[in-house]
Parts: sequence; structure tokens; C-alpha cells
Amino acid sequence: MQLLKELLRLLIIKKVMKYKIFGSKTGLRVSELALGTGTFGTKWGYGSQPEEAQKVFDQYLEAGGNFIDTADGYQLGESEELLSKMIADKRQNLVLATKYTMGGNELLTTGNSRKNLIRSVEASLKRLNTDYIDLYWAHLSDGQTPIEEIVRGFDDLVRDGKILYAGFSNFPAWRIANASLMADLRGWSPIVGIQIEYNLIERTPDRELLPMAEALGLGVAFWSPLAGGSLTGKYRNPESEETFRKKEWNGYLLKGEEGSRETAIIDTLVQIAEEKNVKVGQVALAWLRQKHNQSSLSTVTILGVKNLTQLDDNLESLSVILSNEQIQQLNEVSNIELGSPHEVIANSQQRIFGENSGLMIQKTPVA
Repeated sequence: MQLLKELLRLLIIKKVMKYKIFGSKTGLRVSELALGTGTFGTKWGYGSQPEEAQKVFDQYLEAGGNFIDTADGYQLGESEELLSKMIADKRQNLVLATKYTMGGNELLTTGNSRKNLIRSVEASLKRLNTDYIDLYWAHLSDGQTPIEEIVRGFDDLVRDGKILYAGFSNFPAWRIANASLMADLRGWSPIVGIQIEYNLIERTPDRELLPMAEALGLGVAFWSPLAGGSLTGKYRNPESEETFRKKEWNGYLLKGEEGSRETAIIDTLVQIAEEKNVKVGQVALAWLRQKHNQSSLSTVTILGVKNLTQLDDNLESLSVILSNEQIQQLNEVSNIELGSPHEVIANSQQRIFGENSGLMIQKTPVA
């Protein structure tokens, strides 16, 4: 009976899992939830044992997911090694993304240079035991390598058939815009997407990154959608066994409940979760999934999970549909100041055109 219930649950989730074209510069069909595999392995001293990682991978695919995201530095390469066995007989039905920048530990095996780019992609292909990578990300800006060097390197790899698409993760908007325009004008392989940290606590991409992505037709992948677990509310209980991120990760990339804004966000999530009789984190994921439905942005959410329980909780968010009022509640409680020049422009247009002018730039984020 329990097995039947589980099968029915997975069938329901699979029916609600949607697929979308990743940005306007590809025809790549991806599931709206991607599987992040930073916890696949234990070489960081924490993470999932191979058996648990396999179960998470299988369950994700069973639910209809097809977008796998990893990096050469995840678990010191163990994530890619474990994935090589998991994807072996499913390769053509998966969108496989990995990254380079931080996979080495020497002067010339880190950074964005062409030398490290070529070394890294060859090493990832070997670890993943595949002939090509679907989407290759520059993982992090090193603040030094000319953007032309990176974009031309990506183009060479596409022409060689080693990668199919390229994008930027954790780069400033002005560098990505420069790269995208350069690729288009020079006839190089286009930059197709960005990967950014984005959640109810971390909304600074509303200022530049998201408007840029929408204007340039870039697909967007959100990492840390639950702010390292803070948006599940679990860290409010200091005795909870669920505080592994604070203990094992030493708070790394954790957006905590540091002030009144964060407290108001989590309080609102708790209120809506009680109204809908669902879990707090599921409301946060539902907001992220629904928020950009009215825009031309193509977004996917990367789930970073350690075990089956976390994956199941996240997948069940697909069945959570927030009302327009609830989305607006969360928009308002998490809203940020856009800063200069956005506020300067909005205030000036108010004075010139008045409150009701259709020419006014909105004071709240458009993305």
C-alpha cells in the first residue's frame, strides 16, 4: 500500500513538472526544477554517500526532471565522478551542466583563463565519462581575465563539439552584457544564460542581473533558492538536528535571519504555509517558480538537496499554487531598494511627468 501511494505521488508530481525553453537563444528544453549536485560525495567532509546520492538522482528523474547541475570543484571532483555512473545509460535524455574556475588548487589551475578553461573542460569530460557537456558555466569571475578571452574560448569549445552552450555564473551584469554583445557581433557562439543566487532574502539581482537577462533573452538558473535552508524556518529551532548547514558548512553561503526584514519574510512564509497547510520551504519555492510567470524571463530553480526527504519536500512545492495576493505579500515583505541610478530616474520622472504618467519607471523591481 505504501509503495502504491509513493507511485501515485510521483505520478502527480511528474504531471505538474513543467518544461521550458532555456532563454531565447536556445531550443533547449529543460525542466523547471534542476538538480544541484554539490552534496554528491563526501570529500568536503560533508555530503551524501554514493548510495543516497543515487537515490536522490533516481527520484529526481522519476519526477520528470532532466536538468543536472554540477561543477568541477564540487566535492573535489567526486560529484562529477559519481554522476558519470548515474548518467551513463541516460545521457541523451539529460541536460548536463558543469562549471569551471575553482576546480584546481594551484596558481594555473584556477581562474577564468583560456589555459584553465581548456584544462578544466578536458578533466570534466574525463570524470563525467561523456563526449560533450550540454551547458558549460564560468563558475565565478576572477576579476582579471578579459571577457573576450573567455567568450572566444567558449566559442572554440562549441566548434570542437566539447560543449553545446555556454553561460556565466556569479559574474557582474556589466561583464555578462559585454560578453553577450561581443559574441553576437562577432558571430561567436552566443552566451545563453546566467546562474545567480536568488531567493526571498537575496533579491539584489532585481537591480541589474534580472532586467539584463530579460532584455538579452538569457535563461536564468537560481541557486540557493531556500537561502541555505533559512527559508524553511528550520534554523529557528537551535536544538533541531536540521542545523547541519550551520555546523558542517560553517554557515557558508547561508543567508540567515539577521534582522527585522528576514524575520518578517520568514513570519510571512509561516503564515502562508499555515493557510495552505503546506511546509514553509515549499511556499518559498512556489514564490520563486511563480514570480516571473508574467515576464518573458525563462527561469529554472536549482534544488540543492542532501537526501531523499529534502528532495521530496522540494518536489512537492510543484503542487503549491500561491494566489496573486500571497505573491504580492511576499514581494512586498522582501522588497529591496533599487538604489542609484534607478531611484534617481524614478524620482525625476515623478517630478517631470507626475504620478499617473505611463512614462514613469516603476519604483519596484520589474523582474
